[in-house]
Amino acid sequence: MDFDFSDDQESLRDAVRRWVDKGFSFERRHGIAKAGGRTREVYAELAELGLTGLAVPEAHGGMGFGAIEAMVVCEELGRGLVNAPYAQGALVAPVLLSAAPAEVQAAWLPKIADASALVVLAHQERAARYRLNHVTTKATKSGSGWTLSGAKSVVPAGDEADAFIVPARTAGADGDAQGIALFIVAKGTAGLAVRGYPTQDGARAAELTLKDTAATLIATDALPVLEHAVDAGIAAVCAEGVGVMDKLVAVTAEYMNTRKQFGVAISTFQALRHRMADVKMQLELGRSMSYYASLKMAEPAAARRRALAQAKYQLCNSVRYVGQQCIQLHGGIGVTDEYIGSHYFKRLTMLEMAFGDSLHQLGEVSARMQDTAGVFA
Repeated sequence: MDFDFSDDQESLRDAVRRWVDKGFSFERRHGIAKAGGRTREVYAELAELGLTGLAVPEAHGGMGFGAIEAMVVCEELGRGLVNAPYAQGALVAPVLLSAAPAEVQAAWLPKIADASALVVLAHQERAARYRLNHVTTKATKSGSGWTLSGAKSVVPAGDEADAFIVPARTAGADGDAQGIALFIVAKGTAGLAVRGYPTQDGARAAELTLKDTAATLIATDALPVLEHAVDAGIAAVCAEGVGVMDKLVAVTAEYMNTRKQFGVAISTFQALRHRMADVKMQLELGRSMSYYASLKMAEPAAARRRALAQAKYQLCNSVRYVGQQCIQLHGGIGVTDEYIGSHYFKRLTMLEMAFGDSLHQLGEVSARMQDTAGVFA
């Protein structure tokens, strides 16, 4: 199998890396985090590179690229620790809107492509434990439209977003999948309350409360498209995690080559060299599964969901191991806020939780193995 990237993909990687190296220093990131984590200015700069239109169809002003290009971009943004809501706004939202009527797509996709609107998925609820079919938010038919009532938690960049894509259960529907519909709710709509707060990695999130809030229908029986969008998010998280780990390992190796004990660099100590070898092995395991996840995005739903759960499970294990070992190899300086290593560790911790932790993904793998038993027989 050919794992080489095309010339266009390498050019895309180089363009993102140059922007990160030139325009997003650690000092800038640290300043943004200390100021509360608002990143719309950074998101606008990504739009100038054309990155916010990466997954938007060309008919709506985007580039119409696929999962491999998204992986390349997310890897580089992870390496630079860019704390803008790129995956949520530029990769997940277009998948969700692909199920919308033409007029809704025309209203929102061009705005996503040029970053004049940040649209994020608001799907997590209390007690859901990452289960996409656990939806208690209610959707009620109101004349020719719909109203929503419920609450959503830990919405990425929620207080910076211009609109939210909200899963809700239509009135009278029951069952795990039936009755889950997707709606888009614009910021400022009556009955919508947004409470924002900073997260531990220097980004932002919000709690949403909806009370008879007017919403525009995207799709009914929408669990399959929601799963597809979350899989796109998982692939992006895996790629970003590889970039973050790659840079943290490089930072750790550099530190070990300069930190001296007993008159010699600690990188010469055999026990520490063995630990670094284990760290690099976990990094490469995460990288290979990130590639696997992106390559499987075009597969049928059952096979795709199994592959993405497997990839995220490995990523959870890799980021935890790499993050903890690299911080320990630094010693006390590794946990100080002024040192870059602690910020990479915090981001890895958040990525481990995003779209399902290791226990959730292990359960998903088990369930999907049963779903795909006939496919792989």
